[in-house]
Amino acid sequence: MPPHVTVAGVTDCLFCRIVAGTVPAQIVLDDEAAVAFLDARPVFKGHVLVVPRQHYETLPDLPADLVGPLFSRVQRLSAAVLPAFGAQGSFVALNNTVSQSVPHLHVHVVPRTRGDGLRGFFWPRVKYASDDEAAGYARRLRDALESA
Repeated sequence: MPPHVTVAGVTDCLFCRIVAGTVPAQIVLDDEAAVAFLDARPVFKGHVLVVPRQHYETLPDLPADLVGPLFSRVQRLSAAVLPAFGAQGSFVALNNTVSQSVPHLHVHVVPRTRGDGLRGFFWPRVKYASDDEAAGYARRLRDALESA
């Protein structure tokens, strides 16, 4: 976590604990506005969640002046998944309350290729073979962000 950032969060929120560094995650972006990390149950490998640093449950709860900073990170990540994973595009999604498994605002950025099997809103899930494999995916995405 950047040393200049303070965290205001909810102690029983999983994503607040990831932001605070008390729960391990494969972090790919960590700055004053947001933290992005690999989804533990990805739709496809390289699936990232982008969360605001402070706890807001839904998009309507997010102050207007934080919308741009959050989505500029989403925009960067949606571009970075292409060179990082050889993706042809990305799927970007956000749930508010319904289908929101963790009640902390988060945006999904999922690498896509034609014929990958994703249809509509049915999201099959895959698993990383190991923590090392997940770390490799996180590293490739960090490298793509740095070179963009």
